[in-house]
Amino acid sequence: MDEERIILEKREHVAYVTINHPPANTWDLLTTEQFQRAIQEVEVDSDVRVVVITGSGEKFFSAGFDVKDVANAHKTSPMARGLWTRIDRFTKPVIAAINGHAMGGGLELALCCHFRIMAEDPSFSLGLTELNLGIIPGWGGTQRLPRLVGRARALDMILFSKTVDANQALEMGLVDKIVPTEKLMEETNSLAQRLCERPPIAVQWVLKAMGTGLYEGIEQGLQVEADGSVAVRNTKDREEGFKAFLEKRKPVFRGE
Repeated sequence: MDEERIILEKREHVAYVTINHPPANTWDLLTTEQFQRAIQEVEVDSDVRVVVITGSGEKFFSAGFDVKDVANAHKTSPMARGLWTRIDRFTKPVIAAINGHAMGGGLELALCCHFRIMAEDPSFSLGLTELNLGIIPGWGGTQRLPRLVGRARALDMILFSKTVDANQALEMGLVDKIVPTEKLMEETNSLAQRLCERPPIAVQWVLKAMGTGLYEGIEQGLQVEADGSVAVRNTKDREEGFKAFLEKRKPVFRGE
């Protein structure tokens, strides 16, 4: 039986996907294959409204590609590249709970998530340091890092293999929030629950429209937005939203 490299748990509409490849939660072929199966499962599970990705242990979210499995790099890298893009375009909110170092492909995965919350530990670093090995970030880092921090900062980080700590990451917009380590999952769960309370069908259309705009251009994004506006008109969630507004109460959305 394969070692459990990816742990998938579901609680109250939230799927928790934990990278479990110690000591650094790196990505070899087996880990990547298991991650693909987990993402496929949560994507089609109508009961899952939010996905949380984190790392096992206390030091690493993920240190990126597993150099010990270089023989399978020709399989692992294309698979990871496609999966990271799949996360970037996911139509359910994805939160990265960055519980330690996020380097290389690990940071590239976090860059794909819709929200990033990081443990405020000065020893934890984030970076795309591939050029130290004579290679480049190959799982989306050259495109997604400048999208968040700007071209100049992204070039500085990538070309000089610079790393940043939690406070620097927050200042430059690389993460959305930093919290004490012991509060990381509490804050993550709070955000996940608030997202779960939003109308699932409308949330999916918002994410789909944004993803389309980023990847296919604003005209296509606007078309998907228009399609979504029509699609949500006949949902029970729309009826509930209007009814709750008139009754001056909090709506209860069921994804119908």
